[in-house]
Amino acid sequence: MDIQVQELIDKIKRDGIGSASEEAARIKREAEAEAQQIIDAAQKEAAGIIAKGKQDAERSEKAGVAALEQASRNLILAFKGEIQALLDSLVAAQVGKSFNDDVLKTIIPELIKSWPAKGTNSLAVLVSSTSLTKLGAYFKTKLASELKKGLELKSDRNLSGGFRIAQQDGSAYYDFSPDSVAEMLCAYLSPHLAEILKTSAKDL
Repeated sequence: MDIQVQELIDKIKRDGIGSASEEAARIKREAEAEAQQIIDAAQKEAAGIIAKGKQDAERSEKAGVAALEQASRNLILAFKGEIQALLDSLVAAQVGKSFNDDVLKTIIPELIKSWPAKGTNSLAVLVSSTSLTKLGAYFKTKLASELKKGLELKSDRNLSGGFRIAQQDGSAYYDFSPDSVAEMLCAYLSPHLAEILKTSAKDL
């Protein structure tokens, strides 16, 4: 009887220990699986955060580069505008100074005398009223034969300097006023200025 009781006790212990071991193993497995899930989720979240951080950094870098490029373009355009305005001002000033009395006395007679002979009788030379007062007598002497053929010498209140050669019927005229000559020169110089600035920008 004592032996049977002992065997029963031993069996209960064995079964209890076995069940407890199995339960402990099950709990361990579940805990390990849950821990692995947590680790996987954390790694996935960390990878997402890193990827988003990289994307944000790339976007910020691209935006910064684009902003810098635009600022550089704006600076070059502003600089070009200031240089162009300064150049225009200098050209206009120098052209204005160049149209003095001596220059007019030389250019106008030479230009009229080199004009196709058949066309001078329908032309009018227009100068400022000041120039006509000062140089009228000189031109009448210098252009006497052309004036006899029909060439006219007139003043133009819209001229502050230089001269114009016009058809007497008003159909066309050639403008040699300081403003017009300066405009033509500046139009010629502008592409060259743009090329110089472009080359300089590349060198920087």
